[in-house]
Amino acid sequence: MVEEAAGAAPAAEDAAGGPDGRRARLRRDLEAVLMVVDQPVAEYDIARAFDLPVETVAAVLAELSHEYTEQGRGFDLRQVAEGWRFYTRPECADVVEHFLRDGQEVRLTQAALETVAVVAYRQPVSRGRVSAVRGVNCDGVMRTLVLRGLIEEAGHDPESGALLYRTTSYFLERLGLRSLDELPDLAPFLPDDIEGLDDTGEHTR
Repeated sequence: MVEEAAGAAPAAEDAAGGPDGRRARLRRDLEAVLMVVDQPVAEYDIARAFDLPVETVAAVLAELSHEYTEQGRGFDLRQVAEGWRFYTRPECADVVEHFLRDGQEVRLTQAALETVAVVAYRQPVSRGRVSAVRGVNCDGVMRTLVLRGLIEEAGHDPESGALLYRTTSYFLERLGLRSLDELPDLAPFLPDDIEGLDDTGEHTR
């Protein structure tokens, strides 16, 4: 019995630290990273951050993507031109849109309210400048507001090329306004110096 117990410890270590264990941790870590990126990330960048061969990272990403499809998950790990990112599956688009746009019992968070207010008073405005005004990264909140139909893309900044956003007619409808002219006069309380910020939120010289 003692010998069996003694022999079990190395076996457990091998399971946790051997090739299978390392691959399981890599799968876990890749999922964690891809959950927080706001744009596709290249295999090379992931491999460099993880200090692993690109081929290893590419193989595990493809493996995860295949698994999610086989399991019928509501999300998809997709490879696009720029890299890899999680997406909602197309067949789930209707239910997601219904939840975000028509599920009125799901209120906007404080972060979302602050973000849509900045867009309303500074539009058209880039995500970087919205983040600069709020002092935090607003990429995820901006995506939620787009999905809810409260803001929309409004072209690109002619100087920086950054994508610009504005509020929608649905935004006015939800607030009971006929036009943006009926918004309360809150603009003076927003920082004026965002004109001196680039589209990453950094001050320009």
